[in-house]
Amino acid sequence: MELSGVYVPLITPFTPGGEVDPAALDRLAREAVAAGAAGIVALGTTGEPEGLEDAERRAVLDVCAAVRRDTGTTLVVGAGGSGTRRSAAALAALAAWPEVDAALVPVPAFVRPTEAGVVRHFEDLCLRSPVPLIAYHVPHRTARPLGGPALRGLAALPGVAGMKHAVPALDADAVTLLADPPPGFAVLAGDDVMAAPLLALGAAGGILASAHLCTPRWVAMVDAWRAGDAARARELGAPLAPLAAALFAEPNPTVIKAVLHATGRIASPDVRLPLLPPDPATVAAALNRLAATELTCGSD
Repeated sequence: MELSGVYVPLITPFTPGGEVDPAALDRLAREAVAAGAAGIVALGTTGEPEGLEDAERRAVLDVCAAVRRDTGTTLVVGAGGSGTRRSAAALAALAAWPEVDAALVPVPAFVRPTEAGVVRHFEDLCLRSPVPLIAYHVPHRTARPLGGPALRGLAALPGVAGMKHAVPALDADAVTLLADPPPGFAVLAGDDVMAAPLLALGAAGGILASAHLCTPRWVAMVDAWRAGDAARARELGAPLAPLAAALFAEPNPTVIKAVLHATGRIASPDVRLPLLPPDPATVAAALNRLAATELTCGSD
């Protein structure tokens, strides 16, 4: 599959009573698509999948599958974990939703396999998955950095369509991969603050939680980099990196949910333990940054 553009990894909104709010989720998904997002991601890290019950995860998928049917947008679903067998079972279960286009699968966390073990993990999953995989490389969560050979090993797997590269710094391995990616393999920015530098080096787009807010501007920035209009891309991106930094000042998605609630887009800012609500000062700073960013959006 071809991956490019902005993909919004959706929060899982809750009602004031603490239940999953399907109507709010549907609204957020359709707003993202209407604003130009290339697709939506259900049950990514931003969606708090580990805090949801099995029935709630199925409800989230039902809502997002309906949006996929109605709009034709791309639907990516977070699946898999640290064990290969359990990850394969989670991927197999996605066959119940034929609307799913790809699965976002993290590098195994906590167990810290060798880099060769990571590649073998994905090789095995490719053989069993009903959909293409997007490898989720996020070493600050998994404690498993990947060097150039491992990145290229993953990129060479025929069932891996791309990689969410969520690394908060550029290194030689990322530069080399982006300079000569294998055909049909897309690198997607996954650290929102670092999105513009990765796009400048040739990333195809991004899976960007901050794009819940100012979505059209994120889309326009990605489009400008893809079109080779660096001056326009820098202009568009200048306020987005500090906005992303403000939204990620505390664990994701606590600040994003608080801002969405404060701006009237969801009924509750709640997150589930072990996440805690963000400090009010952090939310105020994010709202101020959002207001400053929105002042510049009228000319986009």
